[in-house]
Amino acid sequence: MGARLTAATGPQDDVVKAVNLLYKSAHSAGVPSAVLELVHLRASQINGCGPCVDAGAKSLRKAGETDDRLFAVPVWRETPYFTDPERAALALAEYATRLADRPDPVPDPIWDEAAKHFTEEQLGAIVLWIATSNFFNRINVTTKQQAPMSWG
Repeated sequence: MGARLTAATGPQDDVVKAVNLLYKSAHSAGVPSAVLELVHLRASQINGCGPCVDAGAKSLRKAGETDDRLFAVPVWRETPYFTDPERAALALAEYATRLADRPDPVPDPIWDEAAKHFTEEQLGAIVLWIATSNFFNRINVTTKQQAPMSWG
């Protein structure tokens, strides 16, 4: 399967600037970087975005994440590896990614659980990062971008 777009197109300098601002905003609100990386990875798994799953897993591993936790992200509810704040953020990521799956896309109990663990500013950053992850997922999946091949 080949990528539909092989080279960047459009006003790339503006896109890079905008993405850098989103990254800076999401990562400057005091949310632990592991939480942001986990929500990015989970949204990317749900959306089937190979490049983002690959990058997310590599970023988490580089930050010292264990294989147990990395491999358990898709089944985080059924494992003991995640903290309560991480679980709340992962649930929020799943609901905010699957907006069309239910009449109440992000039910109050999901939001309220996240609000127990994060400030309003942090919640805003998590939502922003989930949305940014979904943005990249949709571009990559639509254009059939591939995760880079690496051996070893």
